[in-house]
Amino acid sequence: MSEFNVQIPSAFDPFADANAEDSGAGAKEYVHVRIQQRNGRKSLTTVQGLKKEFSYNKILKDLKKEFCCNGTVVQDPELGQVIQLQGDQRKNVSTFLVQVMVDYRLVFCKTEYLFGHRF
Repeated sequence: MSEFNVQIPSAFDPFADANAEDSGAGAKEYVHVRIQQRNGRKSLTTVQGLKKEFSYNKILKDLKKEFCCNGTVVQDPELGQVIQLQGDQRKNVSTFLVQVMVDYRLVFCKTEYLFGHRF
């Protein structure tokens, strides 16, 4: 009998680079501004993905004053801290975050990393 040099291919994981924490694939931190429909005409605007070093309560306080609405900071086990505001405030929150970033030279989020989700 003759011996064959046969190599069995190893399992290839195409998402291994994306799952690694120290890779650059997940370096972009997106800020998600979403709306959740409640009952009737009522809705909630949620903001998630802001950097953890910012004070969510201070941001919430400024958002509530600026848009004359109520809101809260919710701790979610998967998503972390999420800001909830009453009403459809997607456009207002997006412009507020970009404007504050320009005025105070803070990097809340870059404009291209700001997602405004629809229903």
